[in-house]
Amino acid sequence: MEAVRVGDWTLQRRLGEGGMGVVHLAEDERGRLAALKVLRPHVVGDEEARERLEREVATLSRVTSPLVAEIIDADPWGPVPYVATRYVDGPSLHDEITEAGPFLGPDLRRFAISLAKALQAVHAAGVMHRDVKPSNVVLDGMTPVLIDFGLARLGDDTKITRTGFLLGTPGYMAPEVIAGDEPGPPADVHSWAATVAFAGTGRAPYGSGHAMAVMDRVRRGDHDLEGLDPSLRIAVEAALDPDPLRRPTLGALVRVLDARNATLLPSGVPPRSAAAPATRVMPVDEPLVIDDEPPLWSEAPVKRRVPVGERLRRWTLGLGLLLVVAAGIAAAPIPVLAALAVVVAVLRWGALAADGHRSRRDARGRRWYDVPLVLLKSPVDLLVSLPVTALLLLTAAVIGGIGALAAGVAGAPDLQWPAWAGLGVGFGLLLGPGSARLRRPVRGLLAPLARTGGGWLLTAAAFLALGGALAWSIMTNGVAWTPLSEAPWDLDWRSWLP
Repeated sequence: MEAVRVGDWTLQRRLGEGGMGVVHLAEDERGRLAALKVLRPHVVGDEEARERLEREVATLSRVTSPLVAEIIDADPWGPVPYVATRYVDGPSLHDEITEAGPFLGPDLRRFAISLAKALQAVHAAGVMHRDVKPSNVVLDGMTPVLIDFGLARLGDDTKITRTGFLLGTPGYMAPEVIAGDEPGPPADVHSWAATVAFAGTGRAPYGSGHAMAVMDRVRRGDHDLEGLDPSLRIAVEAALDPDPLRRPTLGALVRVLDARNATLLPSGVPPRSAAAPATRVMPVDEPLVIDDEPPLWSEAPVKRRVPVGERLRRWTLGLGLLLVVAAGIAAAPIPVLAALAVVVAVLRWGALAADGHRSRRDARGRRWYDVPLVLLKSPVDLLVSLPVTALLLLTAAVIGGIGALAAGVAGAPDLQWPAWAGLGVGFGLLLGPGSARLRRPVRGLLAPLARTGGGWLLTAAAFLALGGALAWSIMTNGVAWTPLSEAPWDLDWRSWLP
């Protein structure tokens, strides 16, 4: 198949796409690699689309910074309009956080400072980016590089988009942009803060759901920064202020983050309430166009970044818990299985209630009645969770029975049969239908214990001691079949009949 050429560039593979253009990895005759954006065929004849591409070329040519993907080549008015920028061989911030989890501690601080410095370089050239978001930040190692200046404008540009139309990504636009006002540098500061919040929590700070609902939260300053590193939270909150005049400058943010000083608000200026309207509301009859990049504002939350050592500690604690459960079943099968069934039912019930609470919060933001609503819905959640819980317990019982039967066929001593059954029950609970809502709370209990070596060592020692005590009980006293007097297969069941 013949390679596709655009200008002096040979397209190699697709890197990404939006509604108006497709970005390819391309190579020229000198072997240079570039990220080459080509307008889609159906917008090639659209003069405004070409003007946006030309504006991107004009703005990028004025910015010089290693934190910004500089322009290499462009032809916005050719038969195939394109712009080629420096290729950064790394994932977008969105993909990295989704795959590996949020940045923590020093990594998050360095990222926030570097992204602020990138925007400082952009503003120093008289340019506003206007579309800072996780998909427009590419990581070169751990260093952010700004890309996609398709919505950027020079400070002295006339407004190209038509009145009443709005371009951007809802969860990362500033309130003044949503209101239809002319944005200035504080709008990029707001987008910086929303992007840093995503990098530090794995969630869009204004949640998900319908675009209008997300934009209403942005307008009111109703953001969710739960889980964000406390040393950055005050700076991010100040930069997310609905009033652009109250936001710190990028220079102030860099100084504060470098100095780890969270005093950002001017003296005598009280922080604005999240519910206080900061900008005018858009009239309902204004047409609205949302930038058709991938809708990052509706992505599910992602987990925090887990180091390899911590991941191994989690696995060892999980294995230790499984062995303790198996030993407990081997020592006293009937009471331990009964208690285990109750624990499984409660954990799955709680996980279902937590999922419902999280989805409601993501869809419409926090409300004062969230906790009372969880309590009111808890009986319904219990009834909804019971059928799958029963199926999970039945699956675990069947696998446990197979384990005991296999031990008997293999000629294992009677004392070992319950242990093999216990292992089977444990694996059944981990892998059976509906087990995800069991694994999640168990992981939530074990994860904090595995976060540090000391916590992991104490927990592992406790598991080892408990397992050893149960094994000693089996060896000295045998299996306790309480409330039965002996093993079920040794009972004379006919004596139970009337």
